[in-house]
Amino acid sequence: MNPILSQNLFLVKEHVGMFKAANNYDIYNPETNQIIMNCRENNLGFFTKMLRFTEYKRATPFNVEITTASGEKLITVRRGVAIFRSTVEVLDEKDHLVGTFKQKFFSIGGKFEILDKNERPVATLQGKWTGWDFKFSHENKQLAQVSKKWAGLGKEFFTSADNYVLQIEETIAADSPLRQLILGAVMCIDMVLKE
Repeated sequence: MNPILSQNLFLVKEHVGMFKAANNYDIYNPETNQIIMNCRENNLGFFTKMLRFTEYKRATPFNVEITTASGEKLITVRRGVAIFRSTVEVLDEKDHLVGTFKQKFFSIGGKFEILDKNERPVATLQGKWTGWDFKFSHENKQLAQVSKKWAGLGKEFFTSADNYVLQIEETIAADSPLRQLILGAVMCIDMVLKE
């Protein structure tokens, strides 16, 4: 696993545009304000692009690649067509399955069960329907948090509508596949729960 994934703090900035079908993000180190990763949804099919501008947007398939700033592949996050709920796969840099996310039925604010490659639960992603506040936890222990605000560099920092901060707890081992799953899940928040 690439050492860049061992960091605990990431600022995710969405590319905004009036008529954009693809979901593209830059991921920064918020302490240095340097881009450290790119998240791109390339190769969208014609029909998928068209459906992204309709009420069926949340059901469209996606295939997102997260790369280093120099273009080295780190993670692929993909989903086929979602009818009632989403099942999303996360693959490593060699396209081996790391794990999946399964969206829960009838959860307020959105909820995912995060499973390892052997279908064992390793975390839950739970959000509040009132805003951008999501927590990753397992057995009542917080693993990571996604928020629009961050208390860093001596002051509270509020991001704009299309930006958010991912903070991974230091208790997660630097080489744990859970880091890949958490980063992949953050991309899914926007595409599955918040669109």
